[in-house]
Amino acid sequence: MQNALTVDVEDYFHVAAFARQIDPSTWDRFPPRVERNTHRLLDLFGERDIRATFFVLGWVAERCPHLVRAIVEQGHRVACHGYSHQLIYGQTQDVFRQETVRAKACLEDQAQQPILGYRAASYSITKRSLWALDILAELGFFYDSSIFPVHHDRYGIPGSPRWPYRLKTSSGDALVEFPPSTFAVGSHRLPVAGGGYFRIYPYWLTKFGLRQINQNEKQPFIFYLHPWEIDAEQPRIKAGRLSTFRHYTNLSRCEARLRQLLKDFQFAPVETVLEGYPVSQILHCDDISR
Repeated sequence: MQNALTVDVEDYFHVAAFARQIDPSTWDRFPPRVERNTHRLLDLFGERDIRATFFVLGWVAERCPHLVRAIVEQGHRVACHGYSHQLIYGQTQDVFRQETVRAKACLEDQAQQPILGYRAASYSITKRSLWALDILAELGFFYDSSIFPVHHDRYGIPGSPRWPYRLKTSSGDALVEFPPSTFAVGSHRLPVAGGGYFRIYPYWLTKFGLRQINQNEKQPFIFYLHPWEIDAEQPRIKAGRLSTFRHYTNLSRCEARLRQLLKDFQFAPVETVLEGYPVSQILHCDDISR
């Protein structure tokens, strides 16, 4: 079964965990590492002839236009990760719209292909920011991958669907939602979609959860990773204990685990997985906000 492989293309100083330590106005002062690390992932995927979807931050695309072109030239798909990596529920609707228009236009110009997918910074489409879905549909996005069906201090809509579904926005438009993957343990949902969970959990637990999704539930999963997660030599940012734990745990082990994951499962871009998926469940935004 083909599963969706995704990369959120952002740098180590963009992450929400360091928002208190790093003001966006100072980002250009930090030594960039995203281009080199993304090329490492491209080389790794190329070794196994695997294609993925790269959700690229608009801020990165403006500074690394050759990176977006390299992603496309190697057969991958480009999607939008917003512009400034700010939590959506902390933005006004006007600012979110302006930033999304800017990022989408930049990516489409560089990639020379329609940008169909969107993923919010830190999965920040929650009950407080469902209005963002109306804007995404209005701007011509086909799918979103931002609604994490879990409890978390920064994101998530617990109880929302675990598999791809079609969302009807309040304006009457539609989007396909491909939620980050979770493994059901009784009534609890264990996030196994990648990122920090992939680094913090032992690999056998991730593999077990993803196998259950494919084999027992007969569903594709979606996996995500950031380029900085394979970069153990990145500069260290002084932050609180929780942020430090989430960001730095097992960076040195992540690339080896990723190589094993690529051997254990089959992968394709999000668009390819959705093409073969019968999206039968249709929900209104009000249905997932209850």
